[in-house]
Amino acid sequence: MDHAGTRTIETRRLVLRRFTEDDAEAMFRNWASDPEVTRFLTWPTHPDAGVSRQVLASWVAEYAKDDFYQWAICLAGTNEPIGSISVVLQREDVGMVHIGYCIGQPWWRQGVTSEALAALIRFFFTVVGANRVEARFDPRNENSGRVMASCGMRYEGTTRQSDRNNQGLCDASHYAILREDWEQAQAGAG
Repeated sequence: MDHAGTRTIETRRLVLRRFTEDDAEAMFRNWASDPEVTRFLTWPTHPDAGVSRQVLASWVAEYAKDDFYQWAICLAGTNEPIGSISVVLQREDVGMVHIGYCIGQPWWRQGVTSEALAALIRFFFTVVGANRVEARFDPRNENSGRVMASCGMRYEGTTRQSDRNNQGLCDASHYAILREDWEQAQAGAG
């Protein structure tokens, strides 16, 4: 892969950008403090904005690396993050990136996360040269699976009790899209 780092990406409704340490209050308020948002995630609900600030400080330091990908999801016309989307795992040998995301409750079921994920799929295939974009979710969090499916990702199976999140031991449903499938879909849409 030809890593490009976390670049600003704009869509019809969104701006995906790098976080700054000044985003701590918005991160805490909009999603990190909400136990419903973190219910199926692997990191705990933040008890205060200080924890959000520490997380952001570590991410900001990582932006110096070309293979670090962590975006703030902002509505176009605002600069306030309402969620995050990032690469949580990657494998150079197969050209794979694994995406994770979360968004605040007020923006659930509005297509915001799907729009952000679709933009990253395009970015990783056209800019970075990835071969595979994948993601997984706890099957009890059906909306996360709908996001993946709406972006053309295919269901590849569920591994039983293969993951752990804030609910404890859990199953993991896996979705992925290959560059060749994405290119074929783009050619058919054009």
